[in-house]
Amino acid sequence: MAKAVYLHIPFCEHICYYCDFNKVFLKNQPVDDYLDALEREIKLSLEQYPTDTIETIFIGGGTPTALNEAQMKRLMDMVERHLLPLASPNLEYSVEANPNFVSAEKLDTMKQGGVNRVSFGVQTFDDGGLERIGRTHRADDVFATVTEAAKRFDNISIDLMFGLPEQTLEQIERDLDLAFKLPIQHVSSYSLILEPHTVFAIQERKGKLRLPGEDIEVAMYLKVMETLERRGLKQYEISNYSLEGRESRHNQVYWRNEEYYGFGAGAHSYLNGERRANIAPIPHYIKAEGLPVRNTTTLETFEKMEEELFLGLRMRQGVSFATFESKYGVSMRSVFGHVLSELEAKRLIETTETHVRLTESGLPLANEAFAAFIGEARVSDSPEQASMS
Repeated sequence: MAKAVYLHIPFCEHICYYCDFNKVFLKNQPVDDYLDALEREIKLSLEQYPTDTIETIFIGGGTPTALNEAQMKRLMDMVERHLLPLASPNLEYSVEANPNFVSAEKLDTMKQGGVNRVSFGVQTFDDGGLERIGRTHRADDVFATVTEAAKRFDNISIDLMFGLPEQTLEQIERDLDLAFKLPIQHVSSYSLILEPHTVFAIQERKGKLRLPGEDIEVAMYLKVMETLERRGLKQYEISNYSLEGRESRHNQVYWRNEEYYGFGAGAHSYLNGERRANIAPIPHYIKAEGLPVRNTTTLETFEKMEEELFLGLRMRQGVSFATFESKYGVSMRSVFGHVLSELEAKRLIETTETHVRLTESGLPLANEAFAAFIGEARVSDSPEQASMS
C-alpha cells in the first residue's frame, strides 16, 4: 500500500540546458485545465488504489512555484481536500522552488496549505555558471529568497551541482562556503548528466561543451562529501546530506523500493507491484478519460530483487539482509552471492552483520556496483545457501 505521493507540475518560466524532465514553457499553457485534470487523477487513483495513510507529499516539476498566486492556492486546496485527510501526524510535505519565482505571498500560501519543507534549485552561486546552464536566477536571489523562506519553514534544502561547464574545484569550494551562510538543513549535490535531447547534449555532439575532466569531477565529489560532513551535514545517500532528522523521507521511499503514487503528466507510480507511466503530452493528459496511464509494467520477483539492491545501495546504510529476506522469502546471498563476492573483492561494497553497503572507495564508482546486479538474480535451490545472510 502506497504511503507517498508525488505531484508533477510541468510548467517552467525557462528551460534549463541540462533538464530532461517532462516540462513546457509556462506562457500560454492551459494551467487551470491541467490542475482540473490533476485533481481528477488524484480522486480516481485514490478510489482505485486506496491507502489508509500518507506519510510524504512531494510537489516537483518543472517549476511548481512558476504557478501564479491564485494557481498555487488552487494546488494547495486540492491537496488539502484529497490528501491531507489521509496524512499521518508527522507528514513530510515538500515543494520544489526556484529562487526567483517565489513571492512572499506564495510562501504564505504554501505554509497555510500545510507545506513544511521547501527545496530550492540553487545549482551554483557563480552567476556566470548559472548563465551557462540556462538558469535565470542569480546568487543574490538565492540569499534573498531562502532568507524569506526561513521565516516560515525550518526544513529547507538546496540543490548544488558539480561537473558543470567551465566549473573549477575552487568554484565548488566557494559554493560550499556560501551554502553554509544560508539557513539550510539539507543539501542535494549531484553531477551534471548529459541527457539525450537536452541543449547540453546537442552542444556536446557539436564539440561546443567544455566540461571538467573525469578526474576533476571525482575530486569535486570528494570535496563535496568531505566539506559537508565536516560542516555537520551527514551523508545519508550518495548525493544527499542533512542534519540529523532532516533526511528526505520522501526520497527514501524510492531508494527502499517502496510503493508510491505519481500524479501529473509524465509522472510515474509504483502500485500493487506495477510500475506505471502517465501520458506525458499535456493536451493528451488533460483529455484523458479515466486514469491517464500510458503504460504499465508488472515486475517479476527477480526484477524487484535487483531493484532492491541497486536502489538501496544508494543509501549509506545500505540494504538490510533481514528486510530483503522478509520481502522475498529468500536470503540475499542465495540470490546475489556471486555478485556480492565479486564486488567485495573489488572493494566496492562491504558487509556488516545486518547490511550490505558501498565502501568509501565504492562511492565514486557506485554506478559500476549498481549495474552488476542487473540481470543477475539467481535463486538457489540449496537450503544451506538460502539460509545464509
